[in-house]
Amino acid sequence: MTAAPKSRRISRRHGLRTAVAAAFALPLAARATTPAHASSSKEATPKEDTGAGRDGNALRVMSFNLRYASDQTPHSWAERRPVTRALLRREEPHLVGTQEGLYGQLKDIAADLPRRYDWIGTGRAGGSRDEFMAVFYDTERLTPAEFDHFWLSDQPSLIGSRSWGNTVIRMVTWIRFTDRRTGGALYHLNTHLDHQSQPSRERSAALITERLGALEADVPRVVTGDFNVPAHGNPVYDALLAGGGLTDTWDTAERRSKLYATFHGYKPLVPDGERIDWILASPGVRSRYAAVNTFSLDGQFPSDHLPVQAVLDL
Repeated sequence: MTAAPKSRRISRRHGLRTAVAAAFALPLAARATTPAHASSSKEATPKEDTGAGRDGNALRVMSFNLRYASDQTPHSWAERRPVTRALLRREEPHLVGTQEGLYGQLKDIAADLPRRYDWIGTGRAGGSRDEFMAVFYDTERLTPAEFDHFWLSDQPSLIGSRSWGNTVIRMVTWIRFTDRRTGGALYHLNTHLDHQSQPSRERSAALITERLGALEADVPRVVTGDFNVPAHGNPVYDALLAGGGLTDTWDTAERRSKLYATFHGYKPLVPDGERIDWILASPGVRSRYAAVNTFSLDGQFPSDHLPVQAVLDL
């Protein structure tokens, strides 16, 4: 199933190269809104680090595993939704790659964000079914020129397909944006690799690397996701950086927040822990500031993952 934003129609550009068209498959777009972030530290937040009035061209990017909506307390979606709303409305990212969101949950987030936001995504099992790799974006900053999805399997164009030993369906949502402020283009790929199978993760990284290679080489790209392995010392990370021609915006950042493990499972945060959620980018992209966001309200976190963020110059 494919849905389009109510506010406008998004059409696929006829100029998409044959190699790229073959690489990606079906779209779905839907309405969205605005963001928010709050950090429990006294450091500058990514929004503040943009330097409002100093350089308005910086792009605020977030990768956020939402934790699928459930009614299990004390971390039900009903309890976490207000915290998510507060986080996004304070931070106001221009671009958010999400993982695990269910259709109703994503509609809630869209309703909670300002009207200038929109989102694109489809369920892993097709239409509104199963989890999404939904991408939220600020329409005053970014306009989608084309978008699609592919599945991390031997049949990437087959909706709901899975291979390589992964226990659940895994997929990628990709979008080519036009930056309304600079006039430039940007590719964004968003994904969630398997949580159990290392062979599946490695095959998935290889397929993503292959698809990145089919994109226009002179257009910057940003890759967000929950990769389910720590940065550094894993073949998945090495494949995406070396084979995919990407850099880790945390490592290249001119400034960083304090590091915490990005998965906390609602337990005490782990300083200097493993980053399994990453924002990767083309080598030419400047990373001004990178952050692991520890925002919570009255002890409630918005998810069992901490959002990761970067302030980028493309």
